[in-house]
Amino acid sequence: MIEFGSRMRFHHPLARSATYRTADLTERREVHRVLADATDPELDPDRRAWHAAIAATGPDDAVADDLEASAWRAERRGGIAAAATFLEHAAILTSEPVKRGSRAIAAAQAKRDAAAPDSASELLAIADLQPLSDLQRAQVARLRAQMEFSRSRGDEPGASQISQAAAQLRSAAERLETLDGELSRETYLEALAAAMYASARCGDPGLLMSTAEGARRAVSRLDTLDHPADHLLSGLATLLVGGRREGADHLRTALRMWCARAGERDGQDLRWLSLAFPIVHECCAAELYDDGLTHELADVMVRYARDVGALAVLPAALSYRAGIHVIAGEFNTAATLLDESDAISAAINYRPVKYHRLHLAAWRGVPADALALIEPATKEATAKGEGRLLGLAGYASALLYNGLGRYQEAFQAARRTCEEVDLGFHGWCLVELIESAARIDELDEAASALHRLEERAADTGTEWGLGALAGAKALLADDEYADALFTEAIARLDQTRVAVHAARTRLCYGEWLRRRNRRPDARTQLGDAHEMFTRFGAQAYAERARRELTAAGEKVRTQPDGTGGELTAQETQIARLAAEGFTNQEIGAQLFISAHTAEWHLRKVFVKLGITSRRQLRSISWAS
Repeated sequence: MIEFGSRMRFHHPLARSATYRTADLTERREVHRVLADATDPELDPDRRAWHAAIAATGPDDAVADDLEASAWRAERRGGIAAAATFLEHAAILTSEPVKRGSRAIAAAQAKRDAAAPDSASELLAIADLQPLSDLQRAQVARLRAQMEFSRSRGDEPGASQISQAAAQLRSAAERLETLDGELSRETYLEALAAAMYASARCGDPGLLMSTAEGARRAVSRLDTLDHPADHLLSGLATLLVGGRREGADHLRTALRMWCARAGERDGQDLRWLSLAFPIVHECCAAELYDDGLTHELADVMVRYARDVGALAVLPAALSYRAGIHVIAGEFNTAATLLDESDAISAAINYRPVKYHRLHLAAWRGVPADALALIEPATKEATAKGEGRLLGLAGYASALLYNGLGRYQEAFQAARRTCEEVDLGFHGWCLVELIESAARIDELDEAASALHRLEERAADTGTEWGLGALAGAKALLADDEYADALFTEAIARLDQTRVAVHAARTRLCYGEWLRRRNRRPDARTQLGDAHEMFTRFGAQAYAERARRELTAAGEKVRTQPDGTGGELTAQETQIARLAAEGFTNQEIGAQLFISAHTAEWHLRKVFVKLGITSRRQLRSISWAS
């Protein structure tokens, strides 16, 4: 059962747990007290503080001070959950009411960042009983608004409307303006994110604009913008009230600053990232049409969230990175990341992030699979008042139906979605509206959508933005201009990593060429498009290209259903981690499975790939 030596070691962890749990409280406290006395305060202060905390029978300010110091050390190491636990016990053991209130607020914030909202609520209740300053009461109101927003997007019946949570955040930001300008700006950023989730479809039509105006007012008080959060807030607010070029400049500066300083593990960054990141960064990157910055940001965000243990941020960061792989045509990698995001969300009792799963399903183009996600998402968005999810479901429908050649249905979905401006995917939905409208001769609607797209993409200066615009123009241009526009669009998009858009432009160009009886040129473009879509696993668009190739006089066999590739999403992820040098135990820790399960999956990978060692995994490309 147990081995005695320089260390006491149980032969099984359950035996250790059973031994501890069967001791009564008095015995446990006495053992913890002895361990605290025996632990060197210089060599291991955190362990000593923890044992002393468990041994305490009542308030003990000296132990509370040690716990608070341990919390800051844990936070600097990236241990968000550990820091939250240290602060929670520090607040409980503090005898002085003012200090207890301050520590309870700090502990509640840390618990929320560590994805423990119930504990955070209990700590706020403790804070409410203490004598708090006006600033502290505003901080409590802000934390409650943050958690209300998280609950409003949850699955429990009777959750509050998201717009109500957004209004609470805006109110908290306004309240903080005269108390703490920096905290007020952070809260405005969160309020903007919440208002974007609600959108005018489901909430107060004026909420987003009034929040943006308040945010601009808060930022205008600064002489200089030194922090990426301030540039981000200024950029979003300016963009929303109509200053597109100025707003885009601030957004680009914010994202570059964030990428450059992410390794600093700034606690301030984590506070606003935990709520604002899931939507704000995604909006910024997509609005700029900058694929290089988008990829860099995705990599940095996942690494940052892992390094600091920010479980409240990591699922959204993984989903955002998955979205980058979707537009790169790397569907299997995207699916693997989304599976990991869902697993972590389930582990921390968060609702899975659905946005990029809808996007991926629409691109894969299997109607039954896509609609099985789109239709429930539409119902859920309506019930929860999540207008942004409703908009994304409309965009995914338009993308799916355009791939299937069901242009009337695509037109209806895209036109309805484009009635509201959803930062991050509005420009993409305009492309769906332009193509579907052009196919069914709704030329006035197509021209209007093209004008709106030009306002968004013309000044980006990026190959992605200018390529997307040229491709959209080509769909409506006269024959003498369309050829040159298609050629320009492909040349620009080929210099980016937005492979799905490059393939789709080739498809549209090939269709245009075939209808003008330029069959050899059409077969070249359609063949390239068909090969790319087949490799991606974009079945609807691949089939559309196949039909066009057949009409152009080239025989192409029908592709079987499925995305290709024998490994499951989890097997792919385990194989990639093993190829990067992670042990089975490390793989299990990342994926929330046992080391034995990781090994079992890895054996299946070896059989499927026809290899015999981890070293051989390193020679395999895991890009798609």
